[in-house]
Amino acid sequence: MLLTADIGNTSITLGLFEDEAIVEEFRLASDKDLSSEEYEVLLKSLCKEFCIDGCIISSVVEELTDKFKKAVDNAFKIDSVVLSSKINTGIKIGLDNPEEAGADRIANAAGASVLYKKPVIVIDFGTATTFDVVNAKGEFIGGVISLGLMSQMKALNKFTSKLPRIDVAISPKAIGHNTNDAILSGVIRGTASMIDGLAEQCEAELGEKAVIVATGGYSGLIANYMKRPFDFINPTLTLEGLRYLYQINKSDIAGELQEVSH
Repeated sequence: MLLTADIGNTSITLGLFEDEAIVEEFRLASDKDLSSEEYEVLLKSLCKEFCIDGCIISSVVEELTDKFKKAVDNAFKIDSVVLSSKINTGIKIGLDNPEEAGADRIANAAGASVLYKKPVIVIDFGTATTFDVVNAKGEFIGGVISLGLMSQMKALNKFTSKLPRIDVAISPKAIGHNTNDAILSGVIRGTASMIDGLAEQCEAELGEKAVIVATGGYSGLIANYMKRPFDFINPTLTLEGLRYLYQINKSDIAGELQEVSH
């Protein structure tokens, strides 16, 4: 069974795959203070009913990458793969500096290029809200990075003296008649309007309509306020992209192991 791990700034999402089917999903806090040994205990507890024989990790938190890989390798006696632009990404990375591409964004782009018609734009709602754009040739050419919903809420509270910290929720009206509703309108409806506008601008630069795919926890909420609906909402796209990337790298991994054995 394959373990896929997406380490984000807020949480670590784990997916367990049997062949191409995801059979279980777990979520952990991205806690930089936990030791590798503590993560190992957590992993063994979560996956005690499963036989893990492979793992691929995407991480945007440098302080956790090596620590988590060590925990996985020790827990399941395997050599996990860490996703970066240096392995077979299954997709041409057409950025000015390919090494700048976040591992989660590579997974999104690679997964979307396999699962959907191109061009395709993946909008990922996480700590940041990101657009990952794959053109008609199947090249990951870049995208957009903006503050995520919770990050906006935290920033409004932290950098103002009177605005309260509130949770993400439905925005009842565009014109907020109290502070909470005004914040929700600005963050929720503002993000939806940003996506509508930027998707249109991205398509203008691509020269054609694109398939719009949303992933991440808040995609369903934001969809309520958009003029143009998402073509697809796929909550597990990043994990599915990781599964695909592990599969196309399996032959490389096997070759390296064979060389070592000789």
